[in-house]
Amino acid sequence: MLDRVAQQALKPLLARAATGLVRGGVSADALTFTGFGLGLAAATAIAFGHFLTGLALLLLSRLMDGLDGAVARATSPTDRGGFLDITLDFLFYAAIPLAFALADPAANALPAAVLLASFIGTGSSFLAFAIVAAQRGLTSTALPDKSFYFLGGLTEATETLAAFVAMCLWPSWFPQIAYGFAALCTLTTALRIVWGYRRFR
Repeated sequence: MLDRVAQQALKPLLARAATGLVRGGVSADALTFTGFGLGLAAATAIAFGHFLTGLALLLLSRLMDGLDGAVARATSPTDRGGFLDITLDFLFYAAIPLAFALADPAANALPAAVLLASFIGTGSSFLAFAIVAAQRGLTSTALPDKSFYFLGGLTEATETLAAFVAMCLWPSWFPQIAYGFAALCTLTTALRIVWGYRRFR
């Protein structure tokens, strides 16, 4: 829901940073892999109960995720880069709830499982729409810089990051945050199913 606003606000800063990275010979794929590595490091820190360290690594990971797209646009975006970016993003999003489950299985395992199940809904509806949209040659006017056309919703990357930040700042509240965000993800999935069903008549 907030992705478009966040991206428009950050786009000038990311573009300036990307110019320097391109001059330094840093590729978009290198940033994607770096961001993923930082995301896994964040998950590892969280699993061992180092929540603030995990938060710092998590935010660095998402910074790399923003920069890889900016560098790609400053050079030449590729299908390989788009595929790599979305695949590693999905793995990162799954790693954080799993890390909280490992940190305190008794309290967090069930809410983490519910949240991960809701991520299946948002992820599958996201990708299924993108596949059919590509087959029909549809393009996005709202987010034209993206590798493919997909539906938005209540829970996009910005909202997911906000939920992860809250979990790291208040880890004892993980179950409540996870259940609440899972409910929003379920609503997003339902809305996407309705929108997609109507769009592809």
